[in-house]
Amino acid sequence: MSAPASPPPSRSFRAEAAYPLLFVLLWSTGFIGAKFGLPHAEPLTFLSVRYAVVIALMGAGLVLWPAPWPASPRAWVHIAVSGLLVTGVYLGGVFIAIGHGLPAGVTSLVVGVQPLVTALGARLVLAERIGRAQWVGLGLGFAGVTLVVARKAIGADLGALWTMLVPALVALLGITAGTLYQKRYCPRFDLRTGAIIQFVPCLVFTAALAALTETLQVDWSANFVFALAWLVLVLSLGAVSLLNMLIRRGSAVHVASLFYLTPPATALIAWAMFGESLDGPAVVGMALTVLGVWLAHRPAR
Repeated sequence: MSAPASPPPSRSFRAEAAYPLLFVLLWSTGFIGAKFGLPHAEPLTFLSVRYAVVIALMGAGLVLWPAPWPASPRAWVHIAVSGLLVTGVYLGGVFIAIGHGLPAGVTSLVVGVQPLVTALGARLVLAERIGRAQWVGLGLGFAGVTLVVARKAIGADLGALWTMLVPALVALLGITAGTLYQKRYCPRFDLRTGAIIQFVPCLVFTAALAALTETLQVDWSANFVFALAWLVLVLSLGAVSLLNMLIRRGSAVHVASLFYLTPPATALIAWAMFGESLDGPAVVGMALTVLGVWLAHRPAR
């Protein structure tokens, strides 16, 4: 007698399986939005406007559709700190690096080290077990990212490269620390109210730095408005919400490994939108990256 056929995957299961890929796709467009918007506003000014619009939209949404707020002051603090690290420090570093002339590919390479740094942190801070296949996957992912952006890194001006790299390194540390912090102290919170709690300190921190270091001038051109709308709706509301959801449901290593897919995905989007070429090493690098992420997502043994 044959065994009964297993039921087909439910629609909700298929949707959840697609969340990581959707996150990578949305997150990868951040560099494209920066490329459109940064010529029309300085980095921290651009981000301050972005955060203000996000808070206004989320606040209006809460008026129409109320949601629960955290029950304790400690929970508020943990959510705020995680948001400041994951969003404020990370995006501030990335935008400053690109705004100061660091090629987007080199910036992706620096931030692409995050899965390895997060894996070490998860081992030390969260006591997560990391299996041999996961370590191999993380290494392959980093090798793949390196191949994708190697030409841009080699072509950069080495004399000014270190100065431009500092903001990108700060971004790397911010999102790594934020991922570990959120996984440990506040993995679960309402995404609607939590987004406001996370973005308010980002706005205060970023606007204060912008007032001290920038002119606060904005050229409200069509390109800037498009970039702002894209980064607010797609990145800040869509991708960040997905990131919070993935941190809630997966291990820190699994979530961090997804960032290996960002530089190859960004390269594909740039190829489609701006005609940037993809050579043989880049294609091989993307294949290695996909293989590495698959290995990193296998259960630890």
